[in-house]
Amino acid sequence: MSDSTSHNGFSVLRHRNFTLYLSARTLATLAVQMQNVAIGWQVYSLTHNLFDLGLIGLAQFLPFLLLILIAGHAADRYDRRNLIALALGAQLLCGLMLLGFTYTGLSAVWPVFAVLVLYGSARAFMGPATQAILVNLVPQESFSKAVALSSSSFHVAVILGPTLGGLFYLAGPKTVYMISSVLLVLSVVMMSMVKSVKQASASGPASWHTVLEGLRFVWSKKVVLGAISLDLFAVLFGGATALLPALAHDVLHIGPGGLGMLRTMPGIGAALCSIVLAFFPITRRVGVWMLGGVAVFGVCTIVLGATTSFYIALAALFLMGAGDMISVYVRHLLVQYETPDEIRGRVSAVNSVFIGASNELGEFESGITAGWLGLTRAVLFGGAATLAVTGAWAVLFPVLSRMDRFPHEDKK
Repeated sequence: MSDSTSHNGFSVLRHRNFTLYLSARTLATLAVQMQNVAIGWQVYSLTHNLFDLGLIGLAQFLPFLLLILIAGHAADRYDRRNLIALALGAQLLCGLMLLGFTYTGLSAVWPVFAVLVLYGSARAFMGPATQAILVNLVPQESFSKAVALSSSSFHVAVILGPTLGGLFYLAGPKTVYMISSVLLVLSVVMMSMVKSVKQASASGPASWHTVLEGLRFVWSKKVVLGAISLDLFAVLFGGATALLPALAHDVLHIGPGGLGMLRTMPGIGAALCSIVLAFFPITRRVGVWMLGGVAVFGVCTIVLGATTSFYIALAALFLMGAGDMISVYVRHLLVQYETPDEIRGRVSAVNSVFIGASNELGEFESGITAGWLGLTRAVLFGGAATLAVTGAWAVLFPVLSRMDRFPHEDKK
């Protein structure tokens, strides 16, 4: 890569609003990823109950599900910058509460679940706003660079966060919550410094008709519906990451540092896969690529459940992240190419529902299944169910499995 190319790639950082937003989002993601490791390990250490690991996901998902469509309409109607700053402030409050509970001696887990309900509510309003605001922060000619740099920064935070969380946990959960709270303070300050930007606002009074417009749009686009619902149900059954504290403790016999490495590997796989896709983008047989990525995710979940080797588990999680990245890549492009600007927040909210369900609700499903079947069998079942969903969706959505090019390329 030439110097000029490298310079052009980072020239988007000259836009003050984008740089502040990117810094705030990266620090907040890093803080939340650190907290996730501490919460999972702390809860399992207190109860040694697999159901509680599932409840961590459910406590975040239920408020998210109840509020996300309203949050999407808010992202189209109000200043997205303010919505993000307020959501970051709520996340900071969650971190401070976790720190306070730990300092006073946490002996029960229900206060943690109460904090996670608040966090899920904040994330509901932050998700659509962050997906929709980027186009408002930079000129049109810099938008593609902003997207690439934003994605790369997010994956760096996802990679570093769990590792740092595991390492800092060696000094106790108080250390993790204290450092993550400092990072969230910085993120709130930076987002508050972003100047007001011009954005298209939803017209007309708020109503259930306008709130549900994004859902109606997704339902009318079968290829989009097939893509995001595939991710929903496949990852819903394959959400083995919620059980990583138990796998680390009971099967692999490693400590919080090893758990941090396990949680980091999907992010590394996704980040490296995104770099490959940046140089070699998928342009043909995109439907098959997406189905194949989900199938890889399912196969590697089975490997994760079957192994007692720490290193094989790391490799399986790495490939799970790479396979999931392919699915995310195709879905993201489909949504962007098909969505009108004036309903971007509401469609982003629907997409966030599917993503949130596949993650948090998948964690709850994994905890429940582990309680019924046992830890190892639950992971194996999740991988097999993911493969079954992949095959079923290839039949139920033939337009998806036959899709060769992205829609905008077909119109050329």
